[in-house]
Amino acid sequence: MRLFVYGTLLPEFETHRYISPYIVGTAFPGRVRGRLVDVGAYPALIPAKGSEPPSSPSHAPFSFVRGMWFEITREGLARADEYEEFYGIEESNDYERIRMTDADRPDVSGWVYVWTDDRGFPPAGVDWWPDKTKD
Repeated sequence: MRLFVYGTLLPEFETHRYISPYIVGTAFPGRVRGRLVDVGAYPALIPAKGSEPPSSPSHAPFSFVRGMWFEITREGLARADEYEEFYGIEESNDYERIRMTDADRPDVSGWVYVWTDDRGFPPAGVDWWPDKTKD
């Protein structure tokens, strides 16, 4: 199965170790429609909805978020669920896990951890989380 990673599970971060043993195949870059919010030590992705206007009520525009697509085993997805505090549908989760399609490659889709709204956190101001950590 495929997982889109855009934050602290990227190879640039120590926490990549949670999923690295479960990656099968070759990873490749991608983009999904949405925006990042800055939660402090990590980002959250707010997905753009198909008919949504170009900016949200908090005036942060939706565009694209860059990340990496990984082929991952079921055990790896369970490990990512644990890290992202996703306990299941209709549970009290930190992140929801939804299916999204790559913005540039409609044949590529997979699981992505998202928030449904910004929860009052500010826009990250970047489309690639490693850029934010260079501040």
